[in-house]
Amino acid sequence: MWMQIGVEKIDVHKEELVKALLDNGATRLFMSKKYTQRKGFKLIKLEKLILVKNINGTGNSRGAIIYEVEVNIYFKGYVERVWIDVCDLRKTKVILGIPWLQTHNLEIDWEKGEVKMIRCSPIYGQYTDKKEMDPEIRKRRKRKKET
Repeated sequence: MWMQIGVEKIDVHKEELVKALLDNGATRLFMSKKYTQRKGFKLIKLEKLILVKNINGTGNSRGAIIYEVEVNIYFKGYVERVWIDVCDLRKTKVILGIPWLQTHNLEIDWEKGEVKMIRCSPIYGQYTDKKEMDPEIRKRRKRKKET
């Protein structure tokens, strides 16, 4: 199942819409290495690399996970800051795996292809109205909280 989300770079507050794959077979959240490089995401090196295994338990030929990125994810007024592992995903830009799916317990209408986040705990994010998705408004709101 695919869903359209907004992904925002934390350092420059620049948001872009991407198709994310909801994957209950993925044990983590992943973002494409090529996508992060092309879009200039700030890569953060992991203290310990993560070995990637194929479904049959063998080592993945595309290499270990060395970096992660911190991003805000937006979906229909919902915003959440997450850490996503960076790896070679070929054509897919973002995969939201089991930890994210369990946390949000989405309501999915498979016939219509609709996703709703009606059971999500507010501890994992917040709902915003559309005007608050503007990066300038978020910057001002952040400055107010700091003073």
